[in-house]
Amino acid sequence: MLYKNGVVIDKQGRSRPLPRLGRSLCKQSVQEEEENKYSSVAAIVFGDGSDSRLYPLTKRRSEGAIPIAANYRLIDAVVSNCINSNINKIYALTQFNSTSLNSHLTRAYSGVGLRKEGFVEVIAAYQSPEYNGWFQGTADAIRRCLWVLEEYPILEFLVLPGHHLYKMDYQKLIEAHREKKGDITCAVLTSKMNQASEFGSFKVNLDDKVIEFREKPDNNPMKPISVGSSGKSNDSGHKNFPGMGIYVFNRDAMIKLLREYFPEANDLKNEVIPGAISLGMKVIAYRFDGYWEEMRSIGAFYHANLESTKKINMGYNFYDKDSPLYTLPRNLPPSLVTNAVITDSIIGDGCILNKCSIKGTVVGMRTRVGDGALIEDSILMGSDNYQIQDVQTNGSEGMDIPIGIGEGSHIRKAIVDKNARIGKNVMIINKDNVQEANMEAHGYSIKEGIVIILRSAVIKDGSIL
Repeated sequence: MLYKNGVVIDKQGRSRPLPRLGRSLCKQSVQEEEENKYSSVAAIVFGDGSDSRLYPLTKRRSEGAIPIAANYRLIDAVVSNCINSNINKIYALTQFNSTSLNSHLTRAYSGVGLRKEGFVEVIAAYQSPEYNGWFQGTADAIRRCLWVLEEYPILEFLVLPGHHLYKMDYQKLIEAHREKKGDITCAVLTSKMNQASEFGSFKVNLDDKVIEFREKPDNNPMKPISVGSSGKSNDSGHKNFPGMGIYVFNRDAMIKLLREYFPEANDLKNEVIPGAISLGMKVIAYRFDGYWEEMRSIGAFYHANLESTKKINMGYNFYDKDSPLYTLPRNLPPSLVTNAVITDSIIGDGCILNKCSIKGTVVGMRTRVGDGALIEDSILMGSDNYQIQDVQTNGSEGMDIPIGIGEGSHIRKAIVDKNARIGKNVMIINKDNVQEANMEAHGYSIKEGIVIILRSAVIKDGSIL
């Protein structure tokens, strides 16, 4: 008998409605079948990098651990994409400033939505008799971890940067890879054709086959890697798409490329992918037309955050019930708002907002804002802990200023990192319209005209920045 759309069809072709229990079991069976289709896929997520362009936010943390939209971390978007796409074997390879990221991943995803055999396993950089240094790049990291990655009967590896903000159904990417019978499939962005990308540019023909790869222009580009053809090519059908750093590798292709063909290669993007093309492997492009932000700068991070406060959201949808965003449950109390005026803003859990004014701002967890403070177009990342009472100085300069925003302070177009202590009547408004400045010795920096208050910085009463 066949089951379809809530009915049972017998051998004679007659149909009748399934009983309610039968419908439930049928739905469950379909769901299990869908999940089993992707049980042979393992995701490899890179949570950090040594050349971050989000400094000083990465001074004490990796890119994937940076807070976003009050309650989340950047890496939550990528891990949630995996969970929502029925990919439940996730390896996170971490190295630089990875303490908070490793802690977050371990605590947040211990079984959440991952089913019986699912996991998020953190593999931090390590030394061994064979390897005694840091990971030298994405290819080197995967090569050194293959012995772990081969523990399960995996057929495809899904490689993902862990600090990008986007929603993608990886099931469609995997299906395209399987249907085209590719050795490697590279996700490319159709909404920004011919634009430069950190992950290079792919020249793609009408059959979605990659025929040429170019590195990012400012990386001293190598000679373009092309695929030869015995016949004449129709150049009018070729299009250039920026890469996204998202790849699907067949297991056998991955092992051969890393262990046999390019055993000394350190980077997937600049060495292994071009090398696979030069070898004549079948490299396919998967076209993605949704929102994607690679967090290429402080400005990009700032605008992606503020976009979440808009009523008409043209960016990342944090309110999508069909593709929820998972994170660490913290069991914080609701925010306490006392005579505050708040417009076009997002308020995280456990905040204490007194008689203040907040406009177009992302307010992170456990943020305290004092009376008379004005916050405009800013990102407050909040605090790791509550400060029950003002801390006594005990000889430490500035420690008498409590964590949070002091009374009468004015903050405009700024990013205030965690645990910062902003005194009373402080003006953080970039009064001289400076575009770039390194003032870390004084607790702040300016990038693209955005003032960044460093993590745990102390800004004294009456300061003007």
